[in-house]
Amino acid sequence: MGKRGSDEIKNQVLQVVEITPQPQPQGTNQDCENQHPYAFHVSGPRNVPSINWRDLINSTWKDGNYKRTVIACFIQAVYLLELDRQENRTDQIDALAPKWWTPFKYKLVETLIDQRDGSIFGAILEWDRSAALSDFVLMRPSGAPRAVLALRGTLLKGPTIRRDIEDDLRFLTWETLKGSVRFTSSLEALKIISEKYGSSNVCIAGHSLGAGFALQVGKSLAKEGIFVEAHLFNPPSVSLASSLRNVGEKASIMWKRVVRSITVPSSGENSSNSDEGAESSTVLGSKRWTPHLYVNNSDYICCYYTDPVEPESGDGGDKENVNKGGAMNNNVGATMNNCAAKLFVFSKGKQRFLEAHGLEQWWSDDLELKAAVNNSKLISRQLKSLYSMPPHHPPTQQSPTKARLLT
Repeated sequence: MGKRGSDEIKNQVLQVVEITPQPQPQGTNQDCENQHPYAFHVSGPRNVPSINWRDLINSTWKDGNYKRTVIACFIQAVYLLELDRQENRTDQIDALAPKWWTPFKYKLVETLIDQRDGSIFGAILEWDRSAALSDFVLMRPSGAPRAVLALRGTLLKGPTIRRDIEDDLRFLTWETLKGSVRFTSSLEALKIISEKYGSSNVCIAGHSLGAGFALQVGKSLAKEGIFVEAHLFNPPSVSLASSLRNVGEKASIMWKRVVRSITVPSSGENSSNSDEGAESSTVLGSKRWTPHLYVNNSDYICCYYTDPVEPESGDGGDKENVNKGGAMNNNVGATMNNCAAKLFVFSKGKQRFLEAHGLEQWWSDDLELKAAVNNSKLISRQLKSLYSMPPHHPPTQQSPTKARLLT
């Protein structure tokens, strides 16, 4: 009896030991979500100042590094909006995307949906006044946009990869994205928020493929006289059309050299061309759209933006002919000078492609950028159509658009 009683007690103790050593704590699922590699506190920026009442005196948004960091976070939020959709994270607590805009006092007001596959490729974020008031920020800090249109790039996930690659190939082949439904949706969304808040209070931003859309959408709006701030991270710079155009441009330059060596323009022609160039320069110099480009020298997708403008004739033998045709070259030079962008180059030696093309590099603490107003060859070619309109084109055509913005 005694032995059997001791065995029963021993078995009961063993059962308790087997059950109790590894209890499942409450909130395990939430802890797993918090440790997600894309969670804001895991992979987001460090040492970012929070908006408070002091920004009414000295706005944090006037710091270029802060603005770049926040806008890059907004684009990351668009990537995560699509990932949340694919992984069925519909709960506001479990979703990853909101953590990337709420610390900066912004809120999501609309998502841009690709009707071909139902994926989220963009989002409109607006200044959240109620959230700001809770931290005694009575008004929007100077430099902070009222609304931001953020566009993501290629997402290598099953549900959306087909349409992303389709637009990638569209740009790679034709160097344009105007045939995509995403271009149309983005342009309409940017027009709406520009008319609602005013173009000076609106910003468009994108990464990779999204930067390509943002550049072409912003350019289309600039042709209508509406200039919005643009921030483009790792914009694509490689295309088959661009390569063929380079070959054509070199052939054209050689042909012009041959023509100049044979024909000499009369003084009357020089005078008329000079007057035309001066008139065109006046129109060109009135106002220009200057996007912000962030490129990495190790990223072969965007690195060609750093190529400088090549002079039309670089050898000394053509200097005389160049001077004789100076009116035309002055006109071209005026166009090139207006075709500029604020280019920020990150150079860190040799990097792997995924690291050099990644979005997270733009909010890293050790980021050192070389900033310059750059009129590179690629930028000049992409933007020169904005400033090469004929001189007789009246600027008053912009007035209907301005009237709509004021209503």
